[in-house]
Amino acid sequence: MIEPIVPHWPAPANVRSLITTRQGGVSKAPYNSFNLATHVDDAPQAVMQNRQILTCELGLDVCWPTQVHGVDIHELQLKSDLAASPQADAVATKQYNTVCAVQTADCLPLLMCDQKGSQVAAIHAGWRGLAAGIIEKTALAFDAKPNELLVYLGPAISAQYFEVGLEVVNSFRQVAAKNNWSAKWQNAIKPNTKNTSKAYLDLYLLATAALNSVGVDAIYGGDYCTYADEQRFYSYRRDGQCGRMASLIWLAA
Repeated sequence: MIEPIVPHWPAPANVRSLITTRQGGVSKAPYNSFNLATHVDDAPQAVMQNRQILTCELGLDVCWPTQVHGVDIHELQLKSDLAASPQADAVATKQYNTVCAVQTADCLPLLMCDQKGSQVAAIHAGWRGLAAGIIEKTALAFDAKPNELLVYLGPAISAQYFEVGLEVVNSFRQVAAKNNWSAKWQNAIKPNTKNTSKAYLDLYLLATAALNSVGVDAIYGGDYCTYADEQRFYSYRRDGQCGRMASLIWLAA
């Protein structure tokens, strides 16, 4: 039996969301057990069986994008689109019973909807995609105004364990200056007192700064750590070879 997380946020009643954990599947170590990714060298038959378990749980099919740490958004317009594997790091739809999903194992998944419950999106935001603007681009692609959007921040690696080089920090300094991020974004950079050529990065605070910069303030979640919670979550930083969780959102008919 899978043990998903049901996000606690004030989304409209017809907006459904779910985040899988590593529990409840058939994959063997190091992918044990509910790995949903086909690109991590897990046994293909195990991944397909796990996806079938999820499909049965939802009663709906899922679109699985090929994620490349970019800024492309794939809009699901027809049920037949679900069979494709588009190269994209965000999936959006206005169609009912059409599930948008992204896969993560340390990167930040975001679930987004409007207050009317007429449009939803799932976003995969690693630091590269975050710096490139995938979050802002997806928010601005909604028909609703940014202040009419709600966002849930799913399980990602916490700053305590996300060490990066100063070149990554500098890239965000440039992004913040270019996009007029609030000065609060600097709280996302934690100094490494033992190695001054490194720093720690808070993906949750960076995502919040990006959302705030385009007028999105209704932000929920963000209190997880994939690295620290080995029982529930995969973590690439912790384990290297591992599976992926899925963050899903859809409009229920």
